[in-house]
Amino acid sequence: MTKNPFIIEVNHVSKRFEDGKFALNDVSLQVKKGEFVTILGPSGCGKTTLLRCIAGFQVASSGDILLKGEDVTKTPPYERPVNTVFQKYALFPHLNVFNNVAFGLKLKHEAPDTIKKKVRRALKMANMTGYEERKVDTLSGGQQQRVAIARAIVNEPEVLLLDEPLSALDLKMRHDMQIELKELHEKLGITFIYVTHDQEEALTLSDRVVVMNEGKIKQIGTPTDIYNEPQNCFVADFIGESNILSATMIKDKKVEFCGQVFDCIDTGFGENQPVDIVIRPEDIYIWATPPQPSPQGREGNGPSAASQADLDEEDRVPKGKFTKWYGTVQSCIFKGVHYEMRVLTPDNYEFLIQDYHEFLPGTEVGMLVRPEDIQIMKKEHYIYNYFEGEVVKNGKVRFLDAEWEVMPQQIEGLEPGTKVQVRVPFRSIDLQDYEEEGTLSGEVHFILYKGNHYHLTIRTDEGHDLYVNTNDVWDDGDRVGIVIPKAEILISEFEDSKI
Repeated sequence: MTKNPFIIEVNHVSKRFEDGKFALNDVSLQVKKGEFVTILGPSGCGKTTLLRCIAGFQVASSGDILLKGEDVTKTPPYERPVNTVFQKYALFPHLNVFNNVAFGLKLKHEAPDTIKKKVRRALKMANMTGYEERKVDTLSGGQQQRVAIARAIVNEPEVLLLDEPLSALDLKMRHDMQIELKELHEKLGITFIYVTHDQEEALTLSDRVVVMNEGKIKQIGTPTDIYNEPQNCFVADFIGESNILSATMIKDKKVEFCGQVFDCIDTGFGENQPVDIVIRPEDIYIWATPPQPSPQGREGNGPSAASQADLDEEDRVPKGKFTKWYGTVQSCIFKGVHYEMRVLTPDNYEFLIQDYHEFLPGTEVGMLVRPEDIQIMKKEHYIYNYFEGEVVKNGKVRFLDAEWEVMPQQIEGLEPGTKVQVRVPFRSIDLQDYEEEGTLSGEVHFILYKGNHYHLTIRTDEGHDLYVNTNDVWDDGDRVGIVIPKAEILISEFEDSKI
């Protein structure tokens, strides 16, 4: 009989609240014994709800949770072999450090000598030896955090759940505690499930990272896989800095963007298929070039205007058959370890580049990227929003819980009540500064910069999502009015398939 390798199994778990909204939507996750798994995502993504369901503080609406192969979906927290360290450490202010750590053991009625031995061992592991008699309100934030961890591990749980335990600490202490947590995990050998919204923290601590957004798991993988091979635009944008662009997969190992065909290593995306690509800023090689000839054929200042150092800079980039492209540096900021530059190509694509060399604004530069550093991703959204609609009287179509005027030829021959499919191009939706100026109103929910435009998710007040491509700059959370010109609303009789 094969032994189950997973200490935790979350199978198709959903958590739905009374207002009908999902905090978790069909989440599945398996965790091996001794793993350090981090659940990562923005505020409101469902990561803490998932942790609380594993701990037993919340009950899943559907699905099941197994610990060591046993169904604990409805088992109360105190009967589960897990302990939780909360964001607010929940220490007892009227008890000293020793009695805070010993509290759980005393509830189990363990012998005094056993309690003393276990508490001292736990405090030693948490680097808090000698603090036994101190009141917890006299301790620093980092010390209180260690006491909370000692109180959790003293019960010898098989799983330790940590809900953003470092968020209240300053930057230096947070970094120090990350190292201590990693060492503690190695000492204890137990399973850690860690919740955070801090990408660096997740990549530093974890064996595996679970990236969540809007109640769903977007990707699970090692820190290296999550960073170097994101599977979708959300992960690519959320984890570190990225250049994300729309592209066309010409064929296996050939992708087109910025008007040029680049070599890549990806296969299986088909031919002439729209895709998204991501290139990390540190993976673009950059060098200064002599001034490029003008469109009229003039040489500008000519090669003599460039120094010999500029002409030799290309020697430091990789040799081989690479596709090169060119641009002009728009900004250059020193970041301590590297310079961060924004480079604009002649066809108005902007690239973020990180390099140890400084290239001042106005410098004409060449760029190249290795084939293995171009990550191809399936495109989640193409060029249209799709909705189910219904023809109504007065030559209008109802969709998105509103009635819209359309061009007469779009519904010619269709009777009121006919179900139709509505297409609206991303580029055709106008966003207004004042929500009352739109047929609908909503909020900017997600912003993705794609090199030469912004791709926005707008959530209407009725809860529908619209995708908008625009050159206008909006902030996350902005309230907007939504206008769709009637000439841009495309109608066809309802079909199940969507292009």
